[in-house]
Amino acid sequence: MRPKSGPEGSVEKHVKDIRRKTRRKFSAEEKIRIVLEGLRGEYSIAELYRREGIAQGLYYTWSKEFLEAGKKRLSGDTERQATSGEVTA
Repeated sequence: MRPKSGPEGSVEKHVKDIRRKTRRKFSAEEKIRIVLEGLRGEYSIAELYRREGIAQGLYYTWSKEFLEAGKKRLSGDTERQATSGEVTA
């Protein structure tokens, strides 16, 4: 194969830049809503991630993170960052 150069290389770079700029960012609330919908079981996980436009692996990553955070919280791990008011007091 020949190395990419010339206009083809610049087109691919342009497409990558567009994808990077249009990548959707989900808020914590959106992630929680999606994970909870999956846990409720009203819809299949496949239908859920297709409807939300996310990758299957991303759903399972969020789900695992959500459950691990809950597990830590319930086991008494309440470590958190100090607020600015606490630091200056």
